Amino acid sequence: MSESILYLVATPIGNLGDLSPRARDILSSVDFIAAEDTRVTQKLLTACALPRKPLISYYEHNRRARGEEVLARLRAGESCALVTDAGTPAVSDPGEDLVALCAAHGIPVVPIPGCCAAVCALAASGLPTGRWCFEGFLSVNKKARRAHLDALQNEKRTMIFYEAPHKLCATLRDLADAFGGARRLSLSRELTKLHEETLRMTLDEAVQYFDAHPPRGEFVLTVEGAPDEPDAAPDEPERLAAAAEAVRRRMEEGQTQKDAVKAVSAQTGVKKNALYRYVLEQDI
Repeated sequence: MSESILYLVATPIGNLGDLSPRARDILSSVDFIAAEDTRVTQKLLTACALPRKPLISYYEHNRRARGEEVLARLRAGESCALVTDAGTPAVSDPGEDLVALCAAHGIPVVPIPGCCAAVCALAASGLPTGRWCFEGFLSVNKKARRAHLDALQNEKRTMIFYEAPHKLCATLRDLADAFGGARRLSLSRELTKLHEETLRMTLDEAVQYFDAHPPRGEFVLTVEGAPDEPDAAPDEPERLAAAAEAVRRRMEEGQTQKDAVKAVSAQTGVKKNALYRYVLEQDI
């Protein structure tokens, strides 16, 4: 294959039977393969009885320099398959930069469909699938993490997050704090593998469950979007103003804005999201 084309080849996320015949053909015929981890990709080629190919690494920490190298080879007439260790490349992945680089230089980019953990988990979640958004991994930086979740307070679409097992319990607590413990979610782990499992429960139930059952495997969290808010009652403005004043007093006593809003909401019955928006609007 001598055409200058970048192929985005989806690889199995667990079950080797999910590598499509078309993906096999592309991996067998390209001039070289750009892989997240060349050792993982070589194991895949060997397990699937595919021919050995020149492999170069392309991952988060070398994507700029290696991207230019891949581009130069493509412009010289070679073809390349971009793969990750598992799933679809360029989705929440540094391959996004390589695709943009090729697009900017007129190099054709051809996706070869296959597994995507987010879509698999969404389909099995039992939650609305008509409109959804992919949020990936939450930041480990507390400020950035809180800002991310605050921005999703009123998101009505089904939300999809990825999480590692050692961070799952903390993330579930943060999600419950941001969206309320009654919010429904689906937790899918080890998709397509031997111990595949999908659990459906509320955020509060998930916190309790995984406190008692240490999580194992990589997780996809599919979280229900925010419910439609009922029309405000005639006295709602007055209730909001009184609740905001209570928030102000708590903050003057030393509470954080977030903790004050949460406490006043629980005490008065005023919706936390509505109170939080009002407090921000009033610059309290």
